[in-house]
Amino acid sequence: MQILHDCSKELNKLNLKATPARLAVLRLLENSREPIDVSSIIRFLKKNKVKADPATVFRIVNLLTQKGVLKQVRFNEDKFRYEYGLKNEHHHLICQSCGEIEDMSDCPIDSLKKEIHKKKKFIIKTHSLEFFGICKNCQS
Repeated sequence: MQILHDCSKELNKLNLKATPARLAVLRLLENSREPIDVSSIIRFLKKNKVKADPATVFRIVNLLTQKGVLKQVRFNEDKFRYEYGLKNEHHHLICQSCGEIEDMSDCPIDSLKKEIHKKKKFIIKTHSLEFFGICKNCQS
């Protein structure tokens, strides 16, 4: 697993103790190509022999989401997924056939946000945009 930076320093800046479970969750999500649900996080921790019961994992993702380190997303499912919240703003392409999730960062949303602010005097703090369809592999 590639480590992009020192996660313990990131947790310390937030006045959070750098426990093995918090570090493992943060590193997993930082290195993940797509948002991950809690059950997948739990399986990852068990596989890597990091001790954390399911309630602890839920507390970790909730706390890190509140602190802005993780971002919670929902893709028309009965569950939330989490991704590293400090990535560049992006959107998601979700294949309705195979479930593949791809990040899409080249979206002209900034001009739309400016237009909304200009016309409606509404300040957008955050947004979520997902596209559902069929990926190129499933179209064959």
